[in-house]
Amino acid sequence: MDQIMNKVGAYWLNKRASKEISSAGDDINSLSSSIEGGAKWLVNKLKGKMQKPLPDLLLEYDLPIGLFPRDATNYEFNEETRKLTVFIPSICEVGYRDSSVLRFFTSVTGYLEKGKLADIEGMKTKVLIWAKVTCVTTEGSKVHFTTGVKKTRSRGAYEVLRDGISIDKF
Repeated sequence: MDQIMNKVGAYWLNKRASKEISSAGDDINSLSSSIEGGAKWLVNKLKGKMQKPLPDLLLEYDLPIGLFPRDATNYEFNEETRKLTVFIPSICEVGYRDSSVLRFFTSVTGYLEKGKLADIEGMKTKVLIWAKVTCVTTEGSKVHFTTGVKKTRSRGAYEVLRDGISIDKF
């Protein structure tokens, strides 16, 4: 009897796990680039904890939805510390409608506040040379990128999700 119960239990568990994993769909493909963050995401997925899509989180904090590349869908956000970590499948560049370019490492971290992403690690922009972005703030129709100097750009250019183009080095 125990053998039968073990087999039934194993069969049920296998079917349940297969169903949960298959429901993760295309998101599973992006896990390979960020094993640590992706593993936590998968555990949360299997536990039934779903977080809102990254564009929705950015909107909630008054940041443009296209700030990160389209395939940056996995993230961790600690509501207590406000630390945000965004996982990106590969090092990439994103060109925006205003001819600006942002470069992203495989993980971008920062602290999220209303209208502000501060203490950023893993993001650069082209200002004559590639410069590390340390802060992004919004003010009405403007987005300010701090790289040692403040570069102001039109918010509208960052309101559309764009694909990243893979590059070799950050």
